[in-house]
Amino acid sequence: MSFTVMADQLNVSVGTIRTRMNKLLEDGTINIIGRVDPDKVGFRSYAHIAVFVRPATLKEKIAQKIAKLPEVSFLAMTSGDYDLEVDVMCRDNDHLVNFINRISTYEGVYQTKTTIYFKVYKYAQPDLALLKK
Repeated sequence: MSFTVMADQLNVSVGTIRTRMNKLLEDGTINIIGRVDPDKVGFRSYAHIAVFVRPATLKEKIAQKIAKLPEVSFLAMTSGDYDLEVDVMCRDNDHLVNFINRISTYEGVYQTKTTIYFKVYKYAQPDLALLKK
């Protein structure tokens, strides 16, 4: 919403809203980023890849390598059956296969399991109101 609408709803000046927003941006509390609809811009293969790493001491090294790849939209270390969770956006399935083949050659990656997203129904930031409960 606009600063004007926020100011009206909070009964403060637009300058107050602007100052607070700038402070939140400066201290890194919020970042303004654009998020594209993968399908609308030409990414036809959107997938989740579970990466299994052995030995476990290589997880950090592998995660750092994967994080540098431009196809990666999300990367996290996990607990449970696999070690790293990677979401990627690729032009098509051939591009996805090439990506998987590339990371499979990394020392310590002993298995991957890929799930292709056929259709994404919701892609959003968490609702901050959940923190108030």
